[in-house]
Amino acid sequence: MIDIKDHADGCVLPVRAQPGAKKAAVVGEYGGALKIAVKAQPQAGHANDALIEALRDTLGLKRSQIELMSGQTTRNKKFLIRSMTRVELECLVEALLPG
Repeated sequence: MIDIKDHADGCVLPVRAQPGAKKAAVVGEYGGALKIAVKAQPQAGHANDALIEALRDTLGLKRSQIELMSGQTTRNKKFLIRSMTRVELECLVEALLPG
């Protein structure tokens, strides 16, 4: 189960990044985080930008609704998702998970 937390501005979504993948996709769940594969390499923030774009596309978010809070240089990241409740985000994320 993805460990989504409440935040004053919305909620926090933990993400496990898989940079340098052959194709971009939501892979599943990894240690309480949403695992997302992106083609971009983890250099100069390219993988972070690709993750933000993937989350925006899959969750139907606006650019202003998503912010990388922590994990700029690690695979384990936390994204602030604004203007969305934990329950709303949980429903969206559940629909993305394979199986």
